[in-house]
Amino acid sequence: MTDSIINKQKTAIIDYDSGNIQSIANMLEYLGCNYIITSDKEKIKSSDKIIFPGQGHFEQAMNKLKSKDMISFVQDLTVSGKEFLGICLGLQVLFEKSEEAPNVEGLKIFKGEVLKFKKGKTPQIGWAEIKTTKNNTLLDDEYFYFVNSYYISPENKDIISSYGHYHIDYAASVQYKNITAVQFHPEKSSNAGMNFFKKWLQK
Repeated sequence: MTDSIINKQKTAIIDYDSGNIQSIANMLEYLGCNYIITSDKEKIKSSDKIIFPGQGHFEQAMNKLKSKDMISFVQDLTVSGKEFLGICLGLQVLFEKSEEAPNVEGLKIFKGEVLKFKKGKTPQIGWAEIKTTKNNTLLDDEYFYFVNSYYISPENKDIISSYGHYHIDYAASVQYKNITAVQFHPEKSSNAGMNFFKKWLQK
């Protein structure tokens, strides 16, 4: 596949008031991607690829999705077969629950929970190297930019596509069928992030 695929396909960035959307848009713009930023369900469903951003607090993100009647909608998107990319909190809310908001249910796409780092200053901020697994097809063992106090603990370890290290080894990304989701910010990760977006957009 060539870069012309990036130009022809339409990518929707879901706007639910809980994400660092502009940096993602800037990266897609640089890559010549045909994209829209929208909360319109019909426009999202008609897109070829979906980006699900997230930044901030687990409970706030779930409340925003609920207020926009988007919980079942996003759940349906993940099983639609369309390429779906979750970023940062957009990864964490795919799981069942989080220590950040113990009484709040996540989207429950994957079994598992989100745990807080027990050692070191939080949030972890800065560049850190990832180590990919055999489940990975989109990432290289490179440095990516992280801002996180919590990390995912999937029940099914086979979905993990890379590990990071911050006092402990932890899952930094997952890949399962049409779903890719990453803890780091590829849109802020310079060439490593750009290469990842290219591969995902061409997938």
